[in-house]
Amino acid sequence: MPDAAFDENWLILTTGTTHQRNYEGDHRKMREMKDSAVSSVRIGYDGLVHKRYRGPLARERYENEVRVLRHLEAKGCDFVPRVLEEHPADLYLVTSNSGRIFTRIGEDKMNELFDELERYGVRHDDRAARNVTYNPRTGRFCLIDFEFALITETGQGLLLEQAEKAAREARRHPR
Repeated sequence: MPDAAFDENWLILTTGTTHQRNYEGDHRKMREMKDSAVSSVRIGYDGLVHKRYRGPLARERYENEVRVLRHLEAKGCDFVPRVLEEHPADLYLVTSNSGRIFTRIGEDKMNELFDELERYGVRHDDRAARNVTYNPRTGRFCLIDFEFALITETGQGLLLEQAEKAAREARRHPR
């Protein structure tokens, strides 16, 4: 299925704990949070986060985010999203919702949060306020967007510098 058709005609239907993609559905039932050259992020009417990867290193970014989130879940980290569905063929991921973006966080508090993440064996390589949320249900700040992160124990990961280099190469040598 072409990307444009997928992006324009998808909906997540929730029946109990089962989620089914309905390509004929009305995507307006999802709130668009981000639509850029590298990903689209939508919040479903069920509150879940739906992310589709595209652009340079899309597969690598998708695989890294899934790997890092699975690692953090296994380590008991409770201030990051949980992977609920993986669709590698579509580079499509569904996660739990970690709250709203909270860009007015102080530098000290933000550094404290990213440092806390490192105690779980992960270094986030995109340390920016846009990747901090506040979850009113848990009463705490959370971190999102693990496309560029490194599992320190294994050295597995994808760094922002690698993606920037791939993007420069793609602009220099378009297909």
